[in-house]
Amino acid sequence: MSFSSRLTRQPIAYDPDAGADAALAFGDLAPEVRGVIAGAAGCSPYLKGLMGREADWLRAALAAEPDGVLNGELDPLGDVALADLPGALRRAKRRIALYAALADLGGVWPLERVTGALTALADRAVDLSLKRLVAEEIRRGKLPGQQPEDAATAGGMVALAMGKMGAGELNYSSDIDLICLFDETRYSGSDAQEARAAFIRVTRKMSAILSDITGDGYVFRSDLRLRPDASVTPVCISMAAAEQYYESVGRTWERAAYIKARPCGGDLEAGGRFLRTLTPFVWRRHLDFAAIQDAHDMRLRIRDHKGLAGPVVIADHDMKLGIGGIREIEFFTQTRQLIAGGRDPDLRDRTTVGGLVALAAKGWIPADVADELSGLYRQHREVEHRLQMVNDAQTHRMPATAEGIDRIARFCGSGDTAAFRAVLKGRLMRVAELTESFFAPGEAADGPELTPQMAGIVDGWRSYPALRSDRARQIFKRVRPQILARLMRAASPDEALTAFDGFLSGLPAGVQLFSLFDANPSLIELIVDIAGTAPELARHLSRNSAVLDAVIGGSFFAPWPGVAGLVQGLTAQVATVEDYEKKLDLTRAWMKEWHFRIGVHHLRGLTDAFEAGKSYAELAEAVVVALWPVVVAEFARKHGPQPGRGAAVLGMGSLGAGRLNAGSDLDLIVIYDADGIESSEGPRPLATRAYFARLTQALVTALTAPMPNGRLYEVDMRLRPSGRQGPVATSWAAFRSYQETEAWTWEHLALTRARMLTGNHDLGAEIKAFRRALLADKGKGATVRGDVADMRARLLAHRPGGGWEAKAGPGRIMDIELAAQTCALIAGDPARRVEAQLRAGARAGVIRRAEEETLLGAYRLLWRVQAAGRLLSVPVPDPDGMGEGARSFVLRECGAETAEALGARILALTVAADGVIDAVMSDQAGRG
Repeated sequence: MSFSSRLTRQPIAYDPDAGADAALAFGDLAPEVRGVIAGAAGCSPYLKGLMGREADWLRAALAAEPDGVLNGELDPLGDVALADLPGALRRAKRRIALYAALADLGGVWPLERVTGALTALADRAVDLSLKRLVAEEIRRGKLPGQQPEDAATAGGMVALAMGKMGAGELNYSSDIDLICLFDETRYSGSDAQEARAAFIRVTRKMSAILSDITGDGYVFRSDLRLRPDASVTPVCISMAAAEQYYESVGRTWERAAYIKARPCGGDLEAGGRFLRTLTPFVWRRHLDFAAIQDAHDMRLRIRDHKGLAGPVVIADHDMKLGIGGIREIEFFTQTRQLIAGGRDPDLRDRTTVGGLVALAAKGWIPADVADELSGLYRQHREVEHRLQMVNDAQTHRMPATAEGIDRIARFCGSGDTAAFRAVLKGRLMRVAELTESFFAPGEAADGPELTPQMAGIVDGWRSYPALRSDRARQIFKRVRPQILARLMRAASPDEALTAFDGFLSGLPAGVQLFSLFDANPSLIELIVDIAGTAPELARHLSRNSAVLDAVIGGSFFAPWPGVAGLVQGLTAQVATVEDYEKKLDLTRAWMKEWHFRIGVHHLRGLTDAFEAGKSYAELAEAVVVALWPVVVAEFARKHGPQPGRGAAVLGMGSLGAGRLNAGSDLDLIVIYDADGIESSEGPRPLATRAYFARLTQALVTALTAPMPNGRLYEVDMRLRPSGRQGPVATSWAAFRSYQETEAWTWEHLALTRARMLTGNHDLGAEIKAFRRALLADKGKGATVRGDVADMRARLLAHRPGGGWEAKAGPGRIMDIELAAQTCALIAGDPARRVEAQLRAGARAGVIRRAEEETLLGAYRLLWRVQAAGRLLSVPVPDPDGMGEGARSFVLRECGAETAEALGARILALTVAADGVIDAVMSDQAGRG
């Protein structure tokens, strides 16, 4: 399509005579094209001058296909020598600026195409200047060790495009913000200092090529002040120095600047590596709501410094920095990206409109707000372009005079200045309306009245570590009334306040968390709910408050992903870091978030105890499955790959049965098959037995070692052959032999719940088949019931049970699980869960159907009591010793009206279950 066929609008000449004069020179063009030329020239002396200077070129360009014009100017620049480059770049700038302006004014190109064309020119100018200048330094022997071919990568120097250039959004008369760095790893010793001096010269000369005003004009004003500590550092520094600066003293505004950063000239690959090293600095893993306050403070400082506060008046209004301006939309977008982009790479879009779209897609802002702000952003940018096109001035201010505003109105195609003013003011006010409340939440109302005792507790908060900074106190002042109001609505306000006090006292710092509360009031309700119900959980939460990120991270209330989804998510997270220790610590943070999710869903009645138990088990399985290859790879790096077929990791006990509670440890065993190979092959080879023993210990350490984010799980490996005395990893042959000839009945009972989690699948399939056959064979033994009865008697002698005790004692969980395993063993059935094992026992005549229901009834109630107690961090719930909120939670879980009623029900069911188990264990002849 031609230029003329794409026209959708026209400017109106503010100076009709100037417009007519310019159009006359292009009398051979279509009338609608001459109309755009007349409107542009009649509003902009700068564009009128360019038309006269480039008339022949412009006539040909307007007749050509629009999408080919840009490359037609950029491509030939690659053949230009250094001496001729300044003039060639200035000619390209004149032509592209002229064509882009007419394409913009006529609606031939959308905003993104206009800004993209200007950015493409800037990229080309920076890259060619930098490489030509480095080539000259190499020719002069000023870059040690570099050959002529190294000019293709600029000897390791790179220019990072920042700001609007980095985003591909350069405005019409824009500075280009650059940070120049060099890869110091290409140089050593004194060579690095010599190279540094050369790169400083290159940077200065490049800036002169781009910025100096000559008879041919200029290319781009270049600004190098975004580099680290610009007041004291040279214009080009090493990547190592820059990385050290950002890691130690980098500020929020610098993080925001790097959202848009990209390599634009020189060694692009080295530039990409550098930006990847800054990922932890720019994109914090935890939701960073404190960035809101930083952005708000920055906005206010800019307004005060520029004198931009006060009511919106169109005359002299700053379209970039003023109220409702472009920067408001950019800050709104970038701040939200900083908040959540560390957890979600999809939010790391460099462009403003792209960032808004991504934020809406992930639910961080409403889609209609994203659409409206995108439209307002484009309209603001078009007005900004008209302001700059008048005289090629780097300005964002509306004219201060009525005549000047008339000119801009005509430039925007409006013949009614009053209407133009009204529409523009409406847009500015709408931007302010959509963004201001996000940055500047209102002052909090006064909180509820407190008793003297409560007031004493609240007064003590000011001494806590979380409230020692002025900034933390300022934010907390806004959220405190909401916190207190919700505490007063708890079942027992005194208990809830005391528990919240414990939570607050344990916080090491407060800015991030209080900012989180400020932006998400629903979290206050959640914390108060936890404090009022589970004080111990609240205290634990104060030491692990980062898990609250998960609540607002987008998936907290999504459907449970299951083992496959969890493994996929954790594997992707772990792949983002290289260091082994960091992988382990990241896994801990990830697990805690999901663990917290399960607990909150259970606490709030979104899931029941049985669904929570399944989720805890699936989470633990996912951790083991995802970490195993990480551990194996790290171990193989030192000692070589696993000999033979390698190992299989089995879950035993409750993990094998697929039901854990909030405080469960993991029962694991490791079985390996070296397939006759005696040692590993690696940098430090190990004998096979030692290899798998140490690999197993490495897995245990990966799960249990304390790190900055705590532990994952406690691990129990006593269910392996020979218990504590046996090797921590067992060979496949030894495992088969032991189970067939040496194992006790209790070890066969334990095997009824064994399940492969990860490792060699062929070996796992053999273990599965062997388990089925072994259970079928060993369950026929004449001594099974007697062995179990003896073992049960010893267990009950030490654990008499009573009250709300759910786990130990006659007819309680361990007793019922023992009976269920006995049913599965005698029936020779591979079932693992209590319910399925009892069902198998009933089918095989080990127990009667009525007895199955008796045991199930007791088990279901006791599991609810135990799961609730473990969530509340109370191993044995005591109705008289726990708070009102916690007691209410247990009663709700169990469907009981009073503590007395629940106690009576537990007693009745456990007595009945105890009787059934006694009968089953003593019935040597079967119960058909």
